[in-house]
Amino acid sequence: MSSPALTAKVSGGWTARLSLAQLGLMMGWFTLIQIVLPQHMVVVDNAGKEASLAVVFAVGAAVSMVSNVAFGALSDRTRGRFGKRRPWIVFGALTGAAALALLGTQQTVLGMTIGWSLVQLTFNAAYASTVAVVPDRVPEWQRGRVLAVAGAAQAAGPLLGGLVVALVVTGVLPSYLAMALLLLATVLPFALATGEGPVAEAEKTRFDWRTLWVSPRRHPDFAWAWVTRFLLNLSISMGTGYLLYYLRDAIGYERLFPGHGVDEGVLILLAVSTVAGIAPTLLSGWLSDKLGKRRPIVSVAALLTASAGVLLAFTTSWPTVIVAAVILGAGSGAFLAVDQALLTQVLPTDLDRGKDLGVLNLASAGPQVLAPVLAAPLVTQLGGYPALYTVTAAVGIAGALLVWKIRGVP
Repeated sequence: MSSPALTAKVSGGWTARLSLAQLGLMMGWFTLIQIVLPQHMVVVDNAGKEASLAVVFAVGAAVSMVSNVAFGALSDRTRGRFGKRRPWIVFGALTGAAALALLGTQQTVLGMTIGWSLVQLTFNAAYASTVAVVPDRVPEWQRGRVLAVAGAAQAAGPLLGGLVVALVVTGVLPSYLAMALLLLATVLPFALATGEGPVAEAEKTRFDWRTLWVSPRRHPDFAWAWVTRFLLNLSISMGTGYLLYYLRDAIGYERLFPGHGVDEGVLILLAVSTVAGIAPTLLSGWLSDKLGKRRPIVSVAALLTASAGVLLAFTTSWPTVIVAAVILGAGSGAFLAVDQALLTQVLPTDLDRGKDLGVLNLASAGPQVLAPVLAAPLVTQLGGYPALYTVTAAVGIAGALLVWKIRGVP
């Protein structure tokens, strides 16, 4: 629960700097995952690029899951005149830029694995602390609007990053360096301009490793919020992970548009989804604050997201895929914005906000690892893309229903 004393409204400038920081982090993360790392692996190990890239991603995902919780816990207990979150945000931005530059010079699969793991480690230092600032500084009645703006910025990050590496720079190393410079330009303004108040003496307790486990029995709302986020992220990850192959094999994109690569189709869908999500994201955040209700909006948004899977399960039409991208962008954008606000209201204690948000963020990172494991047999052995997107929709619907198990948030 939030501190009762937290009533002061944050300014539009503060919200803009938070949003810029989250845009930069998402830009760096997903531009690398979707474009730069696959291109880099072609240079390093073209013959075994699929398997080698899977190793890089798997190790990086494991580092990400551990480091998000660890840096959240560290920031909870950091003391000093610069605050408890700000030092880790600055550390993450500076070392993250260095890690990107180092990764860009690697010429082996092992080097790429180590470099990507360092990027995950440092980015999570910045991200875990940035997310934890929200319940520290933003009153509950304003969180929907603040996180909606930040959510729209996060959604725009991968698209902007893709445009940078496609249109502004050429080559693997220049792409990494561009992401490094953009990381510094977007994250440092928030860190340096974000003041933190003094920490009360009562909060200065030693870290107890047993607090890494949050008991579902003692904190059922926290547990159901974790499950809901996990299911929706699993649904989205399963639905988008094989999108390139879906366009190539089921839709026949290159046959429909001779001379155009299927990667162009993916970029088009990413752009459509991003643009379609901006207005619903901002509206849902404002509405959840205005009504004082989170669960109905999260549930409707999750159902909307799941309906995109229903469309993809029963179509081989490019126009219908465009419609599904619009629906997915609107639903997932609205869900992620309001769900983040909801999560800040189910945290067990003020002392462990950073750590607990890190635990909740495992519900976003975990599905990225699990989704390919579940999706591959569906596509290759259990019915193909209709089966994949039917299961994707079913998982999303389950998440939409289970959000109602959360009792402590309206």
